[in-house]
Amino acid sequence: MLQNIHSPQDLKKIPEKKLSSLAEEIRSKIIKVVGKNGGHLASNLGVVELTIALHRVFDSPHDAIVWDVSHQGYPHKLLTGRYDQFPTIRTKDGISGFTRIQESEHDYFDAGHASSSISSALGLLAAWKIRGRKDKVVAVIGDGALTGGMAYEALSHAGQLAQNLIVIVNDNKMSISRNTGSISRYLSSLTTTASYHNLRHKIDRLIDDIPYVNRHIGKFVYRLKRGLKGLFFSNNFFVDLGFEYVGPLDGHNIKVLEDTFRRVQRIPRPVVIHVVTKKGRGYSPAENDPATFHGVGPFNISDGVVEKYDTLSFTEAFSHKIVEMAKKDERIAAVTAAMSKGTGLDSFSRHFKNRFFDVGIAEEHAVTFAGGLAAGGMVPVAAIYSTFMQRSVDQIIEDVAMQKRHVILALDRAGAVPADGETHQGIFDIALFRTVPNLVIMTVSSAADLGLCLDWAVYGTKMPVSIRWPKMSCPSEIPSFSKPVEEGRGLFIDSDEFAPALSARLRDEMEGAGLDSSLSKGALSNRDKVLFVCTGSMYAETLTAARSLLLKGTECAIFILRFIKPFDELYFLDSAKPFNSIVFVEDGMMAGSFSCYLEGLVHRKRESSVCRTKVLAFPDRFFGCGTRDQLLDEAGLSSSKIAEAAFSLVQNASIQHNG
Repeated sequence: MLQNIHSPQDLKKIPEKKLSSLAEEIRSKIIKVVGKNGGHLASNLGVVELTIALHRVFDSPHDAIVWDVSHQGYPHKLLTGRYDQFPTIRTKDGISGFTRIQESEHDYFDAGHASSSISSALGLLAAWKIRGRKDKVVAVIGDGALTGGMAYEALSHAGQLAQNLIVIVNDNKMSISRNTGSISRYLSSLTTTASYHNLRHKIDRLIDDIPYVNRHIGKFVYRLKRGLKGLFFSNNFFVDLGFEYVGPLDGHNIKVLEDTFRRVQRIPRPVVIHVVTKKGRGYSPAENDPATFHGVGPFNISDGVVEKYDTLSFTEAFSHKIVEMAKKDERIAAVTAAMSKGTGLDSFSRHFKNRFFDVGIAEEHAVTFAGGLAAGGMVPVAAIYSTFMQRSVDQIIEDVAMQKRHVILALDRAGAVPADGETHQGIFDIALFRTVPNLVIMTVSSAADLGLCLDWAVYGTKMPVSIRWPKMSCPSEIPSFSKPVEEGRGLFIDSDEFAPALSARLRDEMEGAGLDSSLSKGALSNRDKVLFVCTGSMYAETLTAARSLLLKGTECAIFILRFIKPFDELYFLDSAKPFNSIVFVEDGMMAGSFSCYLEGLVHRKRESSVCRTKVLAFPDRFFGCGTRDQLLDEAGLSSSKIAEAAFSLVQNASIQHNG
């Protein structure tokens, strides 16, 4: 059936008795594709019946269905004409793992971050009302996203406007990690016994059967309905905000969902429909471990075993180090925003329950809360993805940096982030935060370097510190990565360390050769050596490029920006003095990049000598899905393109020298 559904209109033609089979087909397709590509599995398996019911009752795209975060949008994609493209999901030039305007008329918004759906939906509905359009707008928000303050700002506004908005709260007791806090407990209190559930539906049907005779009597009946409900049911939070509340409903019963949606369409007020679903439904490994199967890499479908790699990732290195530090120092606390597993803090949470705080999807609160912990004498480490840390810019400025709170901001997934697309790239943090006074910014190159930088952030300074690392495996260690941290100074690594055999061969070729013959071989004099200056997470690509130059007879070295801020300019200029060709490599946006500042610094301070420079960073646009290598190549930051930029400078130097 599924492959013959090209739009929701085709779905509406399927007999009700076949819908359960369709749901099984959808789950099977999602499991098969995610098993190969990786992606968001548990959240999508939990909303299959809900998505079917929505598209059978509402008239998308005339009615708008707005998915919060939209990591649960795979069934929606399959039912809106993207079946054939579905195997390409989360791959370069394929469809996105989130809703995307350019993909389909059924996707009203680009999504990827939580708690925004109600605001977007309410704005859309208000615009339609002004323009005389009477179509419906439905916002589907997981209860995890209700831990984000923006959702409550929108709920409050919706109640004030009294717009005809439908909000579906998908209550699966999970965001990414298991939900914590009073909101989760509150929703659980609404999900009471089966007898309560059945009684409420009987009364709803009884009240809804009261006819509307005319406009004036209709208003009376509407008030009567509210009054009758008040006799049987106490009000709740949503009602107090001005919403009608319906639920809780079985989110896997398509008939109940369809009947309810049709009744709700007639209510002339904003409505919250509380739907209870099971995250990972229909695939036992995902049901048993929904956190692991929320966002998962490729896995074996038969047993749910996720592909493992022998190499240590930066996230794992951080996890080991922060636990080791906390064992020795009771002041160290950890804070995350519903991402304990993704940030590597799940181990910390098991070892130090009283010092671990998962605040839910509330990055702004996480940062200010960490500032409060610091004020009370703790040393908080707030581990949040770079893309999500964007949401707390004001809090970092006002509540941490301005007050010089000793908070460590651990930015995971900095730089190029594979598969998740535009909304998840960690390429904005350097430009956003390097102008903030009092904030130290560090980049790390390896597991050993990460450990030293964390030690320094806790014990070497009293200022707030941001440390960034990528989503990738740690490179092999070299001695320089274990050098003690010196404030403001980077790591200067010559070719004898990162490529000793190639460096020795180059020296042998140059020994005894005259200037002309050495130039003809491509071996340059000292004044024409190349220096690569890179952020820590670009070391691996820069290393490969540097080795390419050595193979072609060009001397080079690498300067790693252990510090973005503060920065020892004199130390850097002295390190760069022997080099007349410098390539800057930064996995952040070109606009506002530190590399552009350094390029200007070099030219200002070396007026008496010619220095050829090139800055490589992400250009001024958004970047979609792809592997890390694909994304870096698209941005001009792959090892081959770094090498090309260096060769170009060398060739220009050679032409100028010969001229």
